[in-house]
Amino acid sequence: MKSTSRGVSTTKNNHKNPMKKRILILQWIIVLSATVYAENVAQNQSGVSTQTISRIEQFLQDSKKPVPWISLGGDLRFRNEYMNNVVTLDEDALRSEQDYFRFRGRIWATVTPIEKFDFNIRLTAEPRNYIRPSYHKTPISGQDWTEGIIDSLNFKWTEPLDLPLTMTIGRQDIMLGDTLNWWLVSDGTPLDGSRTYFFDAARLTWDLKDYNTTVETIGIIQSAMNNEWLPTINHLDKPLTEQDETGAIIYISNKSIKNTQVDAYYIYKHDDYKVANGDDADIHTLGSKITGKVTANIQYSIEGAYQFGERRTPTTTWQDINAFGLNSRLTYLFNDYMNTQLRLSHEYLSGDDPNTDEFERFDLLWGRYPRWSELYIYSYIPESRVSQYENIHRFGPGFSFSPIKDLTYSMDYYALFAPEERSGALPNAASFRKGDFRGHFLQAFIKYKFSKHLSGHLWSEFVWAGDYYAKRDLLTFLRAELFLTW
Repeated sequence: MKSTSRGVSTTKNNHKNPMKKRILILQWIIVLSATVYAENVAQNQSGVSTQTISRIEQFLQDSKKPVPWISLGGDLRFRNEYMNNVVTLDEDALRSEQDYFRFRGRIWATVTPIEKFDFNIRLTAEPRNYIRPSYHKTPISGQDWTEGIIDSLNFKWTEPLDLPLTMTIGRQDIMLGDTLNWWLVSDGTPLDGSRTYFFDAARLTWDLKDYNTTVETIGIIQSAMNNEWLPTINHLDKPLTEQDETGAIIYISNKSIKNTQVDAYYIYKHDDYKVANGDDADIHTLGSKITGKVTANIQYSIEGAYQFGERRTPTTTWQDINAFGLNSRLTYLFNDYMNTQLRLSHEYLSGDDPNTDEFERFDLLWGRYPRWSELYIYSYIPESRVSQYENIHRFGPGFSFSPIKDLTYSMDYYALFAPEERSGALPNAASFRKGDFRGHFLQAFIKYKFSKHLSGHLWSEFVWAGDYYAKRDLLTFLRAELFLTW
């Protein structure tokens, strides 16, 4: 660590001063956004004409459907993300601080040549600009144009031959479970962040209305490399996941009980090692989920799954899998004008016991995305791989409310534990101790919808590291976003 001639550490100051400035900036932006909104409300109440806005809106709507059988759309997302000590787990380590901009643009089209038959295509790109060099093995500085990719290309046929069936075949998005709390199936491309999350799959959805039941049958063929099935623009040969993955899913949902949905599923996933940190595996998952309302104010969701099969890495022999997981939430709805909600979340994902011959680590399958934390997915890189939540016991309260229309505040706290101690034989052993407390997690964000086409948020997360880690430095994640839709 470098020092000046007076003995004052400059490295620490370089880490902390930007941090303090960013927190102050975020606080002022929150105040400013609320003030701007209040002024807008006052203007609308004073009778400001919206004729010009209506004309623009009509033009946008007309441009989205140039002819009756074509629908167009697009969006543009601007993000600035700042992280400190999230990947390195040591704030004095090289490139501990990360600061970069993400510019994701997408355009899509739906062509309907005949009734109930759609052809869908979407193009996506997300160049980045690194204010500080990236944490990759080969650091990236300045502009990174990355790639353009076709992240949706499929046809959708509704009620073929008058059957109660929807058939979607090709590259598509698939999320199964509670909205924004999809547990095991949501993202087929975890290595590119939220640029894409598609699956190359065939999906048949049977709607058995007489039985209040839907049945999903899905087949997946997912390649580790992004140009295996479709070409890319400015191809950089970057993987989307660590192995080739194939699988099959049967997912059944029933709503026969009032205010209750009962799901049951079987998921098979076969992994074929391709790139660093991948594995070979045959994973069988049996699970069930119950979601419902006890009263008008109390709702709940509880999901559990058991895994068996076998797995190996390039450096290990085959091991039998014996793992389980639980994900639950209890929410109290005040049903007031501010949409106030209190919640209690609990999740348990088993870890591998180094003292047995079995492999007990629960695998999230295709659920590797920032379901409950934008920060903590990156802290798993030295432990296993990005977004691979495992060996964790998480619980804690949260609340959210909307004091004015289109403005939402939210805050959550979790206590994080490790069911199994970290084995010294695993990679990056120097970053961990044999403690069982991962740390205190705090998330707070504000979201605001400026208009039908513009929204944004300010997001913050912090982890006060526990004795599971060798160093107890603060982990920090901050993000500002603007999102435009056409």
